[in-house]
Amino acid sequence: MRTEIRIAGFGGQGVALAGLILGKALAIYSGYEAVMTQSYGPEARGGASSANLVVSDEPIDYPFVLTPNILVALSQEAYALYRPGTKRDAILIIDQDLVIPTNSDSCYGISSTRLAEELGRRVVTNVVMVGFFTAVTRLLTREAVERAIADTVKPKTLPLNLKAFEVGYTQPVIPVNLRGNHE
Repeated sequence: MRTEIRIAGFGGQGVALAGLILGKALAIYSGYEAVMTQSYGPEARGGASSANLVVSDEPIDYPFVLTPNILVALSQEAYALYRPGTKRDAILIIDQDLVIPTNSDSCYGISSTRLAEELGRRVVTNVVMVGFFTAVTRLLTREAVERAIADTVKPKTLPLNLKAFEVGYTQPVIPVNLRGNHE
């Protein structure tokens, strides 16, 4: 089993941290082989950013994502840039307040930025999305991701990050169509 995952957005959304958390959950707490690469523009904030994970139950012979099975888009620009190179039947997960699919794609949508703001810190948008990713894909257990979060974030931010994960994980997993309506 080889699964390719791309998480994409813009600088400042915590894309690389989301990839690191998922990578740790996969490799350390779930027993998979996992490799993460990242890409970001020269801007500190606002430029294109992506975290790319290759996951397998066997040693990984090629560590780069070619055609993702899963695309997480946190911005319209990320969706427009990366959707064309994603597998046709890929799982698409979007921040439904920031991304409008440009074709008839069926996606799983969550208002991750809004939910993070409701928690009082927009900076946890990425962890809200990690929670939703965990619920949608069922690639990981909740416990593995919670352990990876605890192992990755600063101790003083752990309660907020675990709450952000919980909020994302418990959102309804309902596909939305092009118009943002539930199917």
